[in-house]
Amino acid sequence: MRPVAHAPALVVRAGRGGASILVLADLHLGLAATPAAPGGPPGASGPELAEAVLRACRDARARRLVVAGDVKHPIVGAPHGLRPVIFDFFGTLLSEGIAPEVVLGNHDVGLARHLPREVEVHGPEGIVREGVGIFHGHRWPSREVLASRTLVAGHLHPGYRLAATVDAPEGKRRCWVRVRFEVAPAPPRARGFRGGARELIVLPAFHPLAGVEALNRERPERGRSFLYARFLSLGAARAYLLDGTDLGTLVTPGPAAPPGSVRRAPPAR
Repeated sequence: MRPVAHAPALVVRAGRGGASILVLADLHLGLAATPAAPGGPPGASGPELAEAVLRACRDARARRLVVAGDVKHPIVGAPHGLRPVIFDFFGTLLSEGIAPEVVLGNHDVGLARHLPREVEVHGPEGIVREGVGIFHGHRWPSREVLASRTLVAGHLHPGYRLAATVDAPEGKRRCWVRVRFEVAPAPPRARGFRGGARELIVLPAFHPLAGVEALNRERPERGRSFLYARFLSLGAARAYLLDGTDLGTLVTPGPAAPPGSVRRAPPAR
């Protein structure tokens, strides 16, 4: 399992004879859409996002795709203009021989009815593929997912605030987060359950215009407290830019990590 170079996507290598899987999250189709451009603005339209996914699949030599939640941007339902954008996005992937699956996120209410029938849809409790537990990150995944050694989630839109540039005037850059657990996560009141997870990888948002959570703030700016409290606070979290730059240890506020505390990262490998 490794990130795709310079892309907010992860490739999971399959066993002998199987097809590798590209995993990404937070497509947010329809973000910044207008009546004249229901698929989104130039540079982030539905067709352009589909082509970006295809490029990542080619780079990773992946023939399977898992979208870990938030395929669309409107939380409930989809405007009439967005429905063909969603359908055509997945139609483009299917026409290129990519087999897509979707794990529903908090923005995906009513999504399934607008997908091609070939797209496999899973609930927000997540799925396990090639031994990796994949879920969106807005609620507890299933016990089967939590028993996986490695977890992958989205939802957080992780980023880092650096010096402002022309491309990023607010200074926010998308990043990966990798958490190595000191205590395996387990849902409350799960009597007798012992989680098997040893690490969590939080995916950057795939949509280039999606909001970015600056993780090097003392506290998160937006209400993403579930992942903080239930996962990031349980171990040593590090952040990495899309080009692989190691940004170091993150402050991870939450019940298991008092505000302002910093968890030490494991030695670099």
